[in-house]
Amino acid sequence: MTTSGRHFLQIPGPTNVPDRVLRAMSAPTIDHRGPDFSTLALRVLKALKAVFATEGPVVVYPASGTGAWEAALVNTLSPGDSVLCFETGHFATLWQRMAQGLGLRVDFVPGDWRHGADPAVVGERLAADTSHRIKAVCVVHNETSTGVTSRIADVRRAMDSAGHPALLLVDTISSLGSIDYRHDEWGVDVTVAGSQKGLMLPPGLSFNALSPKALEAHGSATLPKSFWDWKPVLEANEHGFFPYTPATNLLYGLDVALEMLREEGLPEVFARHARHAEATRAAVRAWGLEVLCADEREYSGSLTAVLMPPEHDADKVRKIILERFDMSLGTGLGRLAGRVFRIGHLGHLNDLTLAGTLSGVQMGLQSAGVPVDPAGVNAALDVLRGE
Repeated sequence: MTTSGRHFLQIPGPTNVPDRVLRAMSAPTIDHRGPDFSTLALRVLKALKAVFATEGPVVVYPASGTGAWEAALVNTLSPGDSVLCFETGHFATLWQRMAQGLGLRVDFVPGDWRHGADPAVVGERLAADTSHRIKAVCVVHNETSTGVTSRIADVRRAMDSAGHPALLLVDTISSLGSIDYRHDEWGVDVTVAGSQKGLMLPPGLSFNALSPKALEAHGSATLPKSFWDWKPVLEANEHGFFPYTPATNLLYGLDVALEMLREEGLPEVFARHARHAEATRAAVRAWGLEVLCADEREYSGSLTAVLMPPEHDADKVRKIILERFDMSLGTGLGRLAGRVFRIGHLGHLNDLTLAGTLSGVQMGLQSAGVPVDPAGVNAALDVLRGE
């Protein structure tokens, strides 16, 4: 079917790529061993630090966020090491499976997919580990499958209170550049991120932000690594180069995306995302539906997962919305398949785009026969107007 107007891509990533970024990426590719590339790379590597809120190095890979997960593990740990992970959703589950596949012992704390990692449990598990068997705590900051944001600062305080030396590894793939995050201040050792969400790029770049403690752990980590090894990347980065062929045109786009974030200001970016999230939740409640996240302290600024009534299929609603209104929403993943749909409200987004998105969702719910109060959109507009 031929449609007019633009497609509404309202999944929680990949997100809409701004025209400025698309234009930057369309420039001719340059020699990645030449002086112009070195200037670009050094500028981008420096600018990345502000987004992670770190003074330390940020390693860039031509990979998805899954690659950055693996890099975080293999550069800091050794076969048989124990890691503490939390079942906060689908992606936290995949990360712990990767850890198991790499030969690590995983203490996986079960969860209901409606709450984040519990700082009290972190403290209890680490306090009980008097032999310091646990070498790392792995937490997904913003669980993309659920719209739940774990309280990383509280997790760090619990680790410090327990006096435990474990590393803190945090996935910010769907929060970086959208939700307040502070690598250095919160004592994170490795922050994992990807390009296709808050950084407003296509998929294809992933990142590790590193603490001095993580770099020290790298010196003794013996998990096999070659492509993912931080050392050759950091050495080449000193001169603005990479030990492999970099994704040059994605770096062009990243350069402009970082400039856009600087122009708006990160506090303003975070406030915009928080306001759009609040408006979305207002619509969901007014429709008479339920936000999946059960703790208001853990509401996500990046996306909202909407729990459907038991007698209605979330994927049927998504199908109607795609076919009739040309809008893509996020599907329910893992144990949430068919039970939720996810509204992405992160990245390059403004009030009118969100208003159109929520209008499309409301029409789709009504077309699917879901009994919703049509006051939902107005409730969101009240928030957007500041009323």
